[in-house]
Amino acid sequence: MPTNLVLLVLLALAVTYFVLGRRAILSQGQRASGIRSMHSLPHYYGVWAGVAALLPALVLMVLWIGLEDSILRALVASYFPAERPENFIEDVFFTQIKNVAQGNVVGTPPEWVMQAAGAWAGFERSSQNLMSAAVLGTCAVLGFFAYKQVGLEFRARNAVENVIMAVLVACSIVAILTTVGIVFSVLFESIKFFGMVSPMEFFFGLDWIPKANFGENADSGESAYGAIPLFAGTALISAIALIVAVPTGLFSAIFLSEYAGPRLRAIVKPLMEILAGIPTVVYGFFAALTVAPLFKDLFASVGMSASSESALAAGVVMGVMIIPFVSSLSDDVINAVPQSLRDAAYGLGSTKSEAIRQVILPAALPGIVGAILLAVSRAVGETMIVVMAAGLAANLTANPLEAVTTVTSQIVTILKGDQSFNSPMTLSAFALALTLITVTLALNVLAIRIVKKYREQYD
Repeated sequence: MPTNLVLLVLLALAVTYFVLGRRAILSQGQRASGIRSMHSLPHYYGVWAGVAALLPALVLMVLWIGLEDSILRALVASYFPAERPENFIEDVFFTQIKNVAQGNVVGTPPEWVMQAAGAWAGFERSSQNLMSAAVLGTCAVLGFFAYKQVGLEFRARNAVENVIMAVLVACSIVAILTTVGIVFSVLFESIKFFGMVSPMEFFFGLDWIPKANFGENADSGESAYGAIPLFAGTALISAIALIVAVPTGLFSAIFLSEYAGPRLRAIVKPLMEILAGIPTVVYGFFAALTVAPLFKDLFASVGMSASSESALAAGVVMGVMIIPFVSSLSDDVINAVPQSLRDAAYGLGSTKSEAIRQVILPAALPGIVGAILLAVSRAVGETMIVVMAAGLAANLTANPLEAVTTVTSQIVTILKGDQSFNSPMTLSAFALALTLITVTLALNVLAIRIVKKYREQYD
């Protein structure tokens, strides 16, 4: 049974048990002294029956799907040839086996790949059937037991609230474990990389020339993994973006919150926030096809040379993209400043601009710092605009009219297609990611310290 159909049947069973549980308690209440004889409201009994049927079945389904691929790989591994060449990459052949099993045959695969694909398809069908039976059986059985628990003395509300609490705790744990998993997975791969490349070369080297050195994709020449040009390019483009976004966004927020009338605010703010909903690839096209040629022609007219792919074009367009992050959040924070502070400033004879500059903005500074930090994170993590407008050349320069690249662009460039995770080129992407995580964490710590300092002053 397909997974989508299993989900529909699960939802149907859960709704059925909800209706049965609610009807059962209403029937018992009518035979007693009405709803006052029940411990909880009728819908709690229905929710308990439906949730008890649905949640364990969903958990089982998620675990089954998560473990299925690993189990199928272990079963199909017996079809691999006993004698393997030096550059044999299991992940590549597993991908080929899965594609053949799904009917996507490219070229003439080896005979053992065809046999493994047939076995994979058979195991996958059996796994799907077993999962459907196990999940639906779990739902039916646990739903029946929950339905039998329905009674006037059963504390359905407490049971439902305990389930909700457990779900909230589980979601929190998943979020924490996901973060920890990301950090450790990047850390372990980075340790492998630094076992092949010196950290001094990576952090202080001035040349970034990653080359594949395995298989048919091997590049000629020596590779170099000095990341200084990437860090410099990231800092340059992010700085240009923030120079555009922070003043524009902050002044827009001040105007909308303190000067604009309700009608003008209702029109301007949604129009400005539309910028946040435009896909980044559209910004990339705009930067590459409009802004970059415009800057090139503009600087050429005054005798200056500008590259067709420049940090300035990427930074300006990226700044326009993150204006809503600064403007919208700063506007909300400024509006949250108590009116009593404004009244006190006006009562002391301050003008509107003086009240904004000396009272309102300092009081809203923690939230404004948070908005700017979000904008920084968005600028540092942007990829598409940089790839399309700034290029992929790892140039070490402070000239915004030249082509540069960023850390995220190189990560995307390196981790494309099937990769060998024994290559320094592939592992360098994890070292870049670890550095990016560290820098972002440092920015967060700095922002928290600034927020605490000024919050104590204005609370």
